[in-house]
Amino acid sequence: MKIVIDTNVIVSALLNSSSTPGEIFLKVFNKKLFISYDNRILVEYIDVLNRDKFKINKDLVKIIIEFIKKEWVFILAESVKIDFSDKSDKKFYEVYKSTGTQYFITGNIKHFPKEKEIVTPKEFLNKFSPEFRKEHH
Repeated sequence: MKIVIDTNVIVSALLNSSSTPGEIFLKVFNKKLFISYDNRILVEYIDVLNRDKFKINKDLVKIIIEFIKKEWVFILAESVKIDFSDKSDKKFYEVYKSTGTQYFITGNIKHFPKEKEIVTPKEFLNKFSPEFRKEHH
């Protein structure tokens, strides 16, 4: 399944690996989910994950960024003609719309247009937990 994942979900996953975002990120590392991104998103991931306030191990950040470059799906997003109150959110929506991804997962759902494929981490796991559980049996 192809998805786009907001930076806040990755930060939450790294700060608490047993959280709902942590469960999603584990599925990404186990290659059960395939993430689409572009250069703008990668730059944001690098910037935010390296912020001192989060205290995320710098070596771990390097490993994650290398994993993204190697395993995730790099795309060239098409521009969309929608205004966003926070302009930095637009790139995620553009990648989501340009790739035929099935879901965009964000902790800031109110920042995006109301679409059934734009979901919180909890909504995503609630929809797909049975599907993922089947794979383990």
